[in-house]
Amino acid sequence: QVQLVESGGGLAQAGGSLRLGCAASGSGFSGNLMGWYRQAPGKQREFVAHIGSGGLTTYADSVKGRFIISRDNAKNTVYLQMNSVNSEDTAVYYCAVWTARGVYWGQGTQVTVSS
Repeated sequence: QVQLVESGGGLAQAGGSLRLGCAASGSGFSGNLMGWYRQAPGKQREFVAHIGSGGLTTYADSVKGRFIISRDNAKNTVYLQMNSVNSEDTAVYYCAVWTARGVYWGQGTQVTVSS
């Protein structure tokens, strides 16, 4: 079983920054793919970024050049640095980790960007 706890959401002004964190605990996930997804009101959950155990990253086109995903394997934590945010970034952000038993999700953290 894997537990994921997100932190760092809140309110930001357009053009500002926020940093999200997601701490994983349990077993069976160390070194696995981790990522961030988001869901805006009335929309489906969408991919934001992934990071592999070796640091290889993938980003959605909508956040490329603005967001940075990173991880601290010693702390079992994945981060999302959000820069130059805009109103379209307003959503609930979820972290995820892939394991042999399937994908585990965090409870989500709200990010609201005011213009």
